Amino acid sequence: MKTGKNYKFWFCTGSQDLYGDECLAQVAEHSKIIVENLNKSGILPFEIVWKPTLITNELIRRTFNEANADEECAGVITWMHTFSPAKSWILGLQEYRKPLMHLHTQFNEEIPYDTIDMDFMNENQSAHGDREYGHIVSRMGIERKIVVGHWSDKEVQKTLADWMRTAIGIMESSHIRVCRIADNMRNVAVTEGDKVEAQIKFGWEIDAYPVNEIIEYVKDVKEGEINSLVDEYYTKYDIILEGKDAAEFRRHVAVQAGIEIGFEKFLEEKNYQAIVTHFGDLGELKQLPGLAIQRLMEKGYGFGGEGDWKTAAMVRLMKIMASGIKDAKGTSFMEDYTYNLVPGKEGILQAHMLEVCPTVADGKASIKVNPLSMGNREEPARLVFTSKTGAGVATSLIDLGTRFRLIINAVDCKKIEKPMPKLPVAAAFWTPQPNLKVGAEAWILAGGAHHTAFSYDLTVDQMVDWAAAMGIESVVIDNDTTIRNFKNELRWNEVAFR
Repeated sequence: MKTGKNYKFWFCTGSQDLYGDECLAQVAEHSKIIVENLNKSGILPFEIVWKPTLITNELIRRTFNEANADEECAGVITWMHTFSPAKSWILGLQEYRKPLMHLHTQFNEEIPYDTIDMDFMNENQSAHGDREYGHIVSRMGIERKIVVGHWSDKEVQKTLADWMRTAIGIMESSHIRVCRIADNMRNVAVTEGDKVEAQIKFGWEIDAYPVNEIIEYVKDVKEGEINSLVDEYYTKYDIILEGKDAAEFRRHVAVQAGIEIGFEKFLEEKNYQAIVTHFGDLGELKQLPGLAIQRLMEKGYGFGGEGDWKTAAMVRLMKIMASGIKDAKGTSFMEDYTYNLVPGKEGILQAHMLEVCPTVADGKASIKVNPLSMGNREEPARLVFTSKTGAGVATSLIDLGTRFRLIINAVDCKKIEKPMPKLPVAAAFWTPQPNLKVGAEAWILAGGAHHTAFSYDLTVDQMVDWAAAMGIESVVIDNDTTIRNFKNELRWNEVAFR
């Protein structure tokens, strides 16, 4: 997925000159070894760049400002090898504007019981130095990720890798631009929101265009381009005619190909990374965009139905965060539809009229052409499939009028029990943690939407970290959730996030 940046992370080690040059040389050598081995681990998705040891106010401040100015620097990882007087960090921290990690580690994994002496103690005092540094960061109220453990530990490296992806989401958030085709669905509350405040908080630009302005791009698509893309569709996906005339079926598919090409040209030319549509305002479009939107999501664009720009931006953001994960299972726009309330089989059927991203498909997707009761247009072509099984995370960003809240639900995606031959849409089935009754009640208490940005490839902690970096409230619904405690958390947050 294109971000336009070759992101890297800086590794900054803190110390001081109380113990002489020999000690500082050892500090530098140790931090170089850590960086080298982390880069060799094969776990981290981005390169770590070693920086000279920071021992003075001036050097710390200059380094942090250089990090601010470097477009490829996505964050700074800090570690206090020895004792680093924390007042030296104040100016640098005050002026720093990117994601910050405090790696609370030390060079040696085990205490060298047989040889340890005061020279070793003075030189290797992360347990001392990191607390001094941690104090000033807390006192200054600066959001950061703290990771504790030996740098060679695979779990520590995995946490570091997850944070890197969150940091990319933080950095790329300010580059997300959402194209609104028409407006929100009339009389719907949850898709509304303060677009100015969203730009202040998240950096998102949300712009509206008349539907017929983008349709001009669809009209300009050459027949040869459409035929070529339709051929690609017919090669990549199964074609399910269900008794329909083959030529007429292909014509319906070609309409979606023209929409995909035209929409993508518009989005690229205008520099948008997410799009929303509304079935109530289709202008001269022959079909509601279905297959076309699914394909755009597969390419990395965000999408939200019925004008839901918040979800569209979150889908784009989560796709960025999950980009490049080995054996990724997918990220998509989803919508809660209907429940299964049979004891022991409880869950929520997830789908949408047409627009679920094929990255989440379990196997090869198929193309169908079926009527759609909404939109008052001809039968649209769409990709049909069922989603993968496994753990996932569903998020809903809502505007409470005075603040944003990110609701994060850990979910367990399950195999759909029986075929649904009369439901011509892509679908998933999941049970929210800790169970349907508690999960659904907590979601409703928190004000969660019926639309979600969903991913198999991200974690609850990553989304919590992103929300914290954005300075917004987040609430988690998972296996530790109880309604009594959840209600209390919402009450406390009313005070904390005014």
